[in-house]
Amino acid sequence: MRESPHPLEKFLGMRCYASNTPGIGGRLRESAEDFAVDEVSFLPGNEGPYLVCRLTKKNWEMQRAAREIARQLGISHRRVSWTGTKDTHALTSQLIALYGVSESDLERIHLRDIDVVPVGRSGHPLALGAHTGNRFRITIRETSAPDLESQVADVAETCRRGIPNYVGIQRFGVARPITHLVGLHILKGDIEGAVACYIGHACPGENPAVREARREFFSSRDPAAALRSFPVVLAYERAMLHHLASHPDDYRGALASLPPRLLSLFVSAFQSYLFNCTLSSRMERHGDDFLVPHPGDRLLFSDEKEDIVTSPMLAAARTMASRGRCRVAIMIPGSRTVQPAGEDDREMAILLEKHGISPASFAHASGIVGTRYDGALRAAAIAPEISWSISGRDVSLSFTLGPGTYATTVCREFMKADPARMA
Repeated sequence: MRESPHPLEKFLGMRCYASNTPGIGGRLRESAEDFAVDEVSFLPGNEGPYLVCRLTKKNWEMQRAAREIARQLGISHRRVSWTGTKDTHALTSQLIALYGVSESDLERIHLRDIDVVPVGRSGHPLALGAHTGNRFRITIRETSAPDLESQVADVAETCRRGIPNYVGIQRFGVARPITHLVGLHILKGDIEGAVACYIGHACPGENPAVREARREFFSSRDPAAALRSFPVVLAYERAMLHHLASHPDDYRGALASLPPRLLSLFVSAFQSYLFNCTLSSRMERHGDDFLVPHPGDRLLFSDEKEDIVTSPMLAAARTMASRGRCRVAIMIPGSRTVQPAGEDDREMAILLEKHGISPASFAHASGIVGTRYDGALRAAAIAPEISWSISGRDVSLSFTLGPGTYATTVCREFMKADPARMA
């Protein structure tokens, strides 16, 4: 195990690496083709009001792509659904569903680096997480390791055994890692604070003029003045500002002007932050044995059944885990009351108390956002089989991950680089 030296990773709860091997450095995403993602999904049928299509896009953020596709089709963006939000700076392929759209309507779509091809129909929209996984083909450029082949082989073996299943930086925002902060405001019932944070929280990597515009709004709360200084490209912020300009102090309405899927991500981002922090604490307690069941740990089985490790069943639990029949998991908190069972649960309870959050907070947030936050188990580790090759100083990786897991979590184990080099 190795500690991360990067402040941003620590800020988002990702304090550890499973591999003790020094990083190979390098840079991700020199081109979109260097980060290719193919969604693995069940093919749809041939009937229903939803036209299911294969969307291939390059360097497009998913929410923006959906809005532009909807605009060219002349439909509401709420009639576009998908199962997973893929990386923005990448070449990605995935399914989307378009309600009330015919195949001939697709001829109206003319967007650069976007291709929409019909593959079937469905009676229902696509639900987040309904795909079976994602295949990744990633090239890390300009690595600097003195013994590149040996180090790549060592980390690939660590990945095979298991690495922390962190929720990656993309979940929080790469340029502006603030989605969990907005979520915390919502959980506290501070809707004005949530809107002010989303619009006005300035981050170092942004354009200086944009940073100044954000700071000015954060201090003044003047939406009319902010509209004169916020660039058109910041469409979501401007939509909120337009609402506030015409409906003064209606911060809840301003929040509701965001697309429902984006709105639902804020609270789940804070849940992800809590998970990352608790997983890091587990690794700091147990070191390389963080994968191994301990008394009080929660177990997640392949059939989604759950259990809690007791001392009498400890040996059996460790045998089942070593054979891949179950995995240690951490309970992500939500509106359900959970009785703490072990050290992970107690660590999570301490974090919730520190932030002033209770199950009632999640229930209240559900009423605001329109999304249920019941809480769920998430595996503490992933164990991908990595195929790799080296060409000069470039390293190519191929692997498959399940829904809700992040390729950058794998890449960071190899690179151990500043997160800015993985954006």
